[in-house]
Amino acid sequence: MAIKKKKIKQKLIDKYRLVVLNENTFEERFSLKLSRLRVFVFGGVFSILLICATILLIAFTPLKEYIPGYSSSELKANAVRLSFEADSLKLKLKLLENFTNAIKPVLTGDLNPEKIDSIRNQTQQNFIDESKLNATKEDSLFRQKIDRATRYALQNNNNNGIKIVFFSPLNGSISQQFDPDSKHFAVDIVAKTGTPVRATADGTVIFSGWTTDTGYVLIVKHTNNYMSVYKHNGNLLKTQGDFVKSGEAIATVGSSGELSTGPHLHFELWSGGYALNPTNFIDFN
Repeated sequence: MAIKKKKIKQKLIDKYRLVVLNENTFEERFSLKLSRLRVFVFGGVFSILLICATILLIAFTPLKEYIPGYSSSELKANAVRLSFEADSLKLKLKLLENFTNAIKPVLTGDLNPEKIDSIRNQTQQNFIDESKLNATKEDSLFRQKIDRATRYALQNNNNNGIKIVFFSPLNGSISQQFDPDSKHFAVDIVAKTGTPVRATADGTVIFSGWTTDTGYVLIVKHTNNYMSVYKHNGNLLKTQGDFVKSGEAIATVGSSGELSTGPHLHFELWSGGYALNPTNFIDFN
């Protein structure tokens, strides 16, 4: 067995010479040294490359459309379009069928004229009896009683006359004033990192989260449609939905966000969708 394997191995590595000669002059034109092993290796590599090239050619060129089982892109687009048109026609056919079924009794005479006249007369008789709309004596007396009880009510007037008082969320020097022309609808108050930021008035936190430009942001909604906004905070002490009292710590001073240039508070005050100058309502000194 070992001798047989040795012979096979020897046959694979034995070298041969491929010579191309001129038939008339027997002049050597080309020669190449080969072995069975090299022929097998080169043949296998060439076959693999040929198979890969064929697969790529079929997969990424329009040639695949000529192979059974593959469809062209135009054919797929037409199939999708025809599918939508078929659905539309099916819907229109259903509507037409319903209309035909509804009008069929009239066309075939199954609906008697007397029945049509009775329906028409019943429709014409469906008028509103205005006498039933008049208030009764008891209803009029009840309305007068309620009117006298609420005529001089002070509750609504007091609610409408409430004035909100704003307190400074942070004591410090203002580094940038309110400037609508440059779209800076706030005042920037400089303070040390970690200084408590306090609620400017009673209200409910409607936003507490992070933004890329302004970092940690907290928004509080107050009475009379006022809103206060606190940006570039270091930490947030309240979450969305919390009720805060005036002067309560809601965040700490920081320098979060890409637009921040240092530890400070970016404070905005809004009312009815309009930005207000906080210095007209609050003394930050």
